Amino acid sequence: MAKVVVGMSGGVDSAVAALLLKEAGYDVIGVTLRTWVSSDGQESRCCEIDDARAVSQKIGIPYHVFNCVSDFENRVIKPFIDDYLSGLTPNPCVICNREIKWERLLYHANVLGADYVATGHYAHVVKLDSGRYTVRKALHGEKDQTYMLYRLSQEQLARTLMPLGDLSKQEVRDIAQRAGLPVASKPDSQEICFVTDGDYTDFIASQPGVTLPPEGNFTDESGKVLGKHKGIIHYTVGQRKGLGIALGYPAYVKQIKPETNEVVLGASGSTYCDTVYCRDLNFMSIEEPAYGEKLRCQVKIRYRHPGQDAVLEKEAEDRFRLSFDEPVRSATPGQSAVFYDANGDLIGGGIISEAVFS
Repeated sequence: MAKVVVGMSGGVDSAVAALLLKEAGYDVIGVTLRTWVSSDGQESRCCEIDDARAVSQKIGIPYHVFNCVSDFENRVIKPFIDDYLSGLTPNPCVICNREIKWERLLYHANVLGADYVATGHYAHVVKLDSGRYTVRKALHGEKDQTYMLYRLSQEQLARTLMPLGDLSKQEVRDIAQRAGLPVASKPDSQEICFVTDGDYTDFIASQPGVTLPPEGNFTDESGKVLGKHKGIIHYTVGQRKGLGIALGYPAYVKQIKPETNEVVLGASGSTYCDTVYCRDLNFMSIEEPAYGEKLRCQVKIRYRHPGQDAVLEKEAEDRFRLSFDEPVRSATPGQSAVFYDANGDLIGGGIISEAVFS
């Protein structure tokens, strides 16, 4: 009987993942990684320990809590803050998955003598004919979470189980309801796990030693000053609401220029581009392409993006160009561009470093 450590957040997805694996005959151990606690004692939505413990008791599996607060602070929260202060819009979950969740779950799996780790992500882990591992899109596209998983290593994937890949959210809730799990009707979390009220600017401002960027100028695409903004941390590329400026037409954030403390505004059509550059790439289904090799793929430039056709090409060390067949809207530096093949297998991904406007 294979032994598996299931990462349990306290939500319904990880609860059902643990239940299904136990029913399939695995020796299941529930584990919660305590990643963050607020100054008033509030837990992160990724580590609601009381709910995870109650689920484990109901299922009848052993349960452990391990502390990762210091690692999470240094490897997720601090880079998150630094990125926003630099005018970027980061994906903290992408970093956390590889550097905290999987790294620590596998460490504890080794200590506990487990063969695998498992999570409640909606995705499939597949081993290709080449011998490489990747993740394949979930059967129900509305819940697919492969976008957040592209940084996982081959070693991590080889020891990972994801039992929810063929299920819809409603099917997961129905399974939890029939099993009497106490989290069956628990709502999904919609915010960053350590920003519990959804206001990341207040969170960053509350951190000790952080100096927020000052007010600066809104400009148009020619550089003409349009008004004052309240600090670049309050804006992201593609934003329309909450700008605090009236121009007589719907204005969108086109660029954030931290070097001059400017936020460039334009009309809706001005935020489209057909060339995007990426850095910090990780490849899953293939080895990293060689210089000059052109790879056709479908690319998602944000979590809810449906994906668009593009050609990927390595131009320099840690610099890849994406040339889109049709312009994409609001490619945002700091967010991730994730590449898929025609089968829905994840090729790889990287951090958007630049959007080139014609």
